[in-house]
Amino acid sequence: MRKNFLTGFLSGIFGALVLCLVGAGIYYAIDVPEKAVIPIEDVSAADINDEKTYEDIVEKLEVLEMLIDTYYLEEVDQEAFATGIYRGFVSSLNDPYSTYYTKQEYANLIESSSGVYHGIGAVVSQNVNTGILTIVKPYKDSPAYKAGLLPDDIIYKVEGEEVTGKDISEVVSKIKGKEGTKVNITIYRDGVEEPMDFTITRQKINIPTIEFEMLDGKIGYIQIAEFDDITISQFNNAIDQLEKKGMKGLVVDVRNNPGGLLNSVVDILDRLLPRGLIVYTEDKYKNREEEKAVRSDQFNKPLVVLINGNSASASEIFAGALQDYEKATVVGTTSFGKGIVQRVIPLSDGTAIKLTISKYFTPKGRNIHGTGIVPDVEVELDDELKQLVTIPHDKDNQLQKAIEILKEQMK
Repeated sequence: MRKNFLTGFLSGIFGALVLCLVGAGIYYAIDVPEKAVIPIEDVSAADINDEKTYEDIVEKLEVLEMLIDTYYLEEVDQEAFATGIYRGFVSSLNDPYSTYYTKQEYANLIESSSGVYHGIGAVVSQNVNTGILTIVKPYKDSPAYKAGLLPDDIIYKVEGEEVTGKDISEVVSKIKGKEGTKVNITIYRDGVEEPMDFTITRQKINIPTIEFEMLDGKIGYIQIAEFDDITISQFNNAIDQLEKKGMKGLVVDVRNNPGGLLNSVVDILDRLLPRGLIVYTEDKYKNREEEKAVRSDQFNKPLVVLINGNSASASEIFAGALQDYEKATVVGTTSFGKGIVQRVIPLSDGTAIKLTISKYFTPKGRNIHGTGIVPDVEVELDDELKQLVTIPHDKDNQLQKAIEILKEQMK
C-alpha cells in the first residue's frame, strides 16, 4: 500500500466542489458553485492531519495489505479493495447519512437530482436504526409498478446479495442501470411467508414530480413527489393553471415525499410565504446561513399541507415553514424527522464523499431532527389504503379531512 493511496483520498476532500443536501434517502439538494478542483497531488500529508497520526494509519494499512497479499486465498480486486477502505473510513463516523460514492454512484446521484434517470422507478427509504430498506412507492406505470412492487415491501436482496444495513446509495446504484437491462430483486411482503423474487427491466424514468387537478368546490390539489430542479417550474405552472380556473383553496400533498433539492423547496416556498426567513442552518462552528422569501406575489388563499411518516427533509422544511407562518394547516401524521443537512463533496478522481455538516431550523427556530413535524390536525390513513399505489380521492380519508378544513376556511 503506497502512502499516496491514503493521501489521494484525504487530499481530494480539500480540492472539492460543493453540493448541499437535504434529501432523506436517495434524493439530495445540490448547489454547485464554480470552483476549481485541486489535483490530489497538490495537497501534502502535513496539510491534512498530524503527521504521526497520518503515518500510523498508512503504516497499518501497509501491514494489512502485506498480510492479505501473503495469506488471503483468493485474488483481490484492487478497485474494490480501495473502495472498501474509503467506505470504512467514512462509515467509522457512525452517521447513516455520511457515505463515500464511487464514480458510478456519484453519477447516479447527479442523474437522479435532475428528475430523469434509468432504473425501475420507485422511491426507496431506509430505517436508520435497523438498516432495513423499503419501497415507499413505485411510480405509476414504471417498471416497478408493472412488476407488482408495493409500498412497504422490504428489499431483502439485489442480484442475490443481501442489502439490509448497506448504504442506501450503494443499493440504489445497483438497482439502477442501463435501459433495457434487467435487475433481480428479492423482497419480503407483509402477510407473505416466503421472500418474493422479481426480475425487472430497467428503463428511462422521468420522475413525475408534480401532479395537479381541480377538485370539486374550486379546490386545487397539487402533489409533490420530490423536490428536483424541474419541480420549481412545474409547481409554478400548476399554481398558474389552477388560478386561471378560479381556485379558491389549495391542498399541497407531500406525503411520501423523501426530500430533494434545497433550492427547489426554497423557490417553491418563495411563492407561498410572505417576505422573510424560510429556513436557516447552523454548522458545528455556529455559522448561520439563511434562506429567505423575496417575492411580492405570495399565495393568499386557504392552504392545507398533507404529510406522513415518509415526508422527510425538504418536505419537512416545506411543511414547517408554512406552519410557522400560520399560512397553512398541516394535516396527516408526524413526519420523518430529518433536521440535518448533508454536503456532497466531489473529489478530483470523479468519486465523492457525503458528510453531515449542519442542522436546519424552521423560521421559529425549531430543529425537528428525530421528532418530525407534528401536524395541526392528526389523521391516520385508513389501514386498507396503506399498500395502495394510487388511492382514489374519495377513499383517501386524509385528503377528505384536508378538503373539509379548506371548505370551512373558505366560508
